[in-house]
Amino acid sequence: MEEKRNVVKPHTVMWKDRKQGSVTGVTDVLSFDENCIVLETELGMLTVKGKNLHVGRLTLEQGEVDLEGEMDSIVYSGHSPARKGSLIRRMFR
Repeated sequence: MEEKRNVVKPHTVMWKDRKQGSVTGVTDVLSFDENCIVLETELGMLTVKGKNLHVGRLTLEQGEVDLEGEMDSIVYSGHSPARKGSLIRRMFR
């Protein structure tokens, strides 16, 4: 019997000149307004704070979000998903 594995989408955060950004590995947009956007990602909650923030493109099927505005901070909270199995087991998959 084949073992099912949780596939984690790649997670990246890219910003250009603190005015435009893109995030991948997004599973949900929890809240957003002009000063704060809260995203749920594969690696925990991601909070973006700034001014005049806007969600430009959102495709949750692909886990991608484009953001615009003046970004002041990016903060992760929560924990990365725990890996299951022992170190030895993971090494010899």
